[in-house]
Amino acid sequence: MNSAATPRPRARDLGIVVGPTPTGPLNALTDVPGVRVGHTTVRTRPDVHSGVTAVVPDGVRPGAAVPAGVFVGNGYGKLVGSTQLAELGELETPVLLTSTLSAFRVADALVGWVLEQPGCEDVLSLNPVVGECNDGYLSDIRSRPVGEEHVRAALDGASDGPVAEGCVGAGTGTVALGFKAGIGTSSRTPDVGGRRFTVGALVQANFGGTLRVLGRALDGGGPASETGSCMIVVATDAPLDARRLTRVARRAVFALARTGAAYSHGSGDYAVAFTTTRPGTAPPLADADLSPLFEAVLDAVEEAVLNSLLAATTTTGYAGRTVPALPVDRLLAGPATSEGQGLSSGASRRRGA
Repeated sequence: MNSAATPRPRARDLGIVVGPTPTGPLNALTDVPGVRVGHTTVRTRPDVHSGVTAVVPDGVRPGAAVPAGVFVGNGYGKLVGSTQLAELGELETPVLLTSTLSAFRVADALVGWVLEQPGCEDVLSLNPVVGECNDGYLSDIRSRPVGEEHVRAALDGASDGPVAEGCVGAGTGTVALGFKAGIGTSSRTPDVGGRRFTVGALVQANFGGTLRVLGRALDGGGPASETGSCMIVVATDAPLDARRLTRVARRAVFALARTGAAYSHGSGDYAVAFTTTRPGTAPPLADADLSPLFEAVLDAVEEAVLNSLLAATTTTGYAGRTVPALPVDRLLAGPATSEGQGLSSGASRRRGA
């Protein structure tokens, strides 16, 4: 279930612009043609704040895989299906994100859904890809609240329109950089070798560190900064093979450093990157031409993290724990550019925006 409206502003609504490359019309992962996103939010106040998010490339199934790559920044996590994804460089199911202890139920539900799709009548093996973040600070994670009905609702409700952000789907109970976070997304349309492509990023932000933006470090009041994880999904329509997509996935994880990620011992930081351009329909881009695409990925992931924080709202959850939303007035106070302290990347504030 997607929604065009969020209760709080996105980064660009505040004039915060990351990098020079233009965005797509929605500034979302769904700007990439042939990519849909769906959420199911599972919330039973006060104890359960969880859910599932589905990223669905059109037509993907066993026997009709799309090229893909995966990169592990720190492997303290459960990315179901990662070894076959790395070995074959092919994505043959949607990518689902959820809560840590619900990941295995979600993977089973995804298998059941795929087996029912047209063209899968004779499928005897498939590789579901499911990532997770631990939402146990705000949600009763041991209850494993995400079930088959929630997975199917996210998959069947996935659309190519605006993507709801913040406390929705797999981001309902997540926390990042000391503030309430959740799902965030952004896109870019880089010129690569004289051709214009689209690249989009979606994050499930739940990682530790200290937020760095607009030249300042902002301390939140959430859990200890050394804990947490982040799942990143990158999609593009650029013709890339698995090796080049793995290079793209690396840049997605690198981008977390711009926002202040700690990359701690207990962090599971993963990126899955895929292209909607099928093998044989266009020659892969040359490695020497990839720099604009890499820059676009870095910028899109950074902005997606900011959007995940800005869209999220203060949440009181399991055991009465409360995590505050990122206060917009505090974010915008002080220097208007990233120059001086060297704490941020190319994020800047446009005057009068």
